[in-house]
Amino acid sequence: MTMLQELRIRAASRPAHIVLSEGHDPRIVAGALEATRAGIARVTLIGPQAEVRALLAKAGASDSDSDSDEIVIQDPARSDLTGDLVQSYFDLRKHKNIRQDYAAEQLHDPLVFAAMMVRNGHADGTVGGAVATTSDTVRAALQVIGKAKDAPLVSSFFLMALPENHPSGRTAMTFGDCGLVIDPDAEELAAIAVASAASHQQLLGEPPKVALLSFSTMGSAKHPNVTKVTEAATILKEQHPTLDADGELQFDAAFTPDIGATKAPGSPVAGHANVMIFPNLDAGNIGYKIAQRIGGCSAIGPVLQGLAKPANDLSRGCTSEDVTNMIAVTVLQSHKGQPA
Repeated sequence: MTMLQELRIRAASRPAHIVLSEGHDPRIVAGALEATRAGIARVTLIGPQAEVRALLAKAGASDSDSDSDEIVIQDPARSDLTGDLVQSYFDLRKHKNIRQDYAAEQLHDPLVFAAMMVRNGHADGTVGGAVATTSDTVRAALQVIGKAKDAPLVSSFFLMALPENHPSGRTAMTFGDCGLVIDPDAEELAAIAVASAASHQQLLGEPPKVALLSFSTMGSAKHPNVTKVTEAATILKEQHPTLDADGELQFDAAFTPDIGATKAPGSPVAGHANVMIFPNLDAGNIGYKIAQRIGGCSAIGPVLQGLAKPANDLSRGCTSEDVTNMIAVTVLQSHKGQPA
């Protein structure tokens, strides 16, 4: 069984209600339909009723699919929820001196409407970004859902599903932060590592082994960029001594056992890392795309972490399969802190 198949099965064992802000996009509709048929989630699609129903029909939905409780369509211009959500948004943002008519205008934005549904308990999580930019998607999540009280910052990661029968023996890895925090300092880098390790454990059920990546391994090069990574490693060891984490490590030393043993002898992580923490967004974004396009990995993300409730961002190049996988991830995130 592949990691993606296992992910869907785990989500289907405890389905949740996920709202998709871009119900006017065929990929979103097809991915939502697959998620409901697989029992992964109940889905709300945001968009004009007639347009979304037409896309559902084109995607092969039967009347029973589109009329069931598993798929609901909400049009912000006509929804029974809009009035209450406008008032809640106004109460949330009135410290910014907004007016009631501005709040009503904002609730016509599907990203805001979906995020408000999650904030007010009408859904367990939201997914967008197939059409909207990452900045717009993340802004709505931050402004409406907000950062979790115990999170130092909001960051992101990608779940990387390796090709079947990969020579390394691995099936999946977590890469962070490849989509949001541009140039974290040492404390932020340590916080991203802690959050990514927890996400890896939650979503994949596998103990995390965290590598803080650099162009240097254990002092092989001297540079302020290296110092930032070693400082982050020190913070991790002091504040989270039970977490298997080490750095600084070059990718080959983190990934390949014999190279790890040569370059970082005695490291609890070198050669066996499954959570790769990149030093900045340049490295992370380039790294995951090389793994995806040359290495043949499937990339799910960017998945957001550190929010009060789940909200996730799709790539604008996503497929309907990516949408279904992200729904499954969001379902699993919605159970954080709950008994398994």
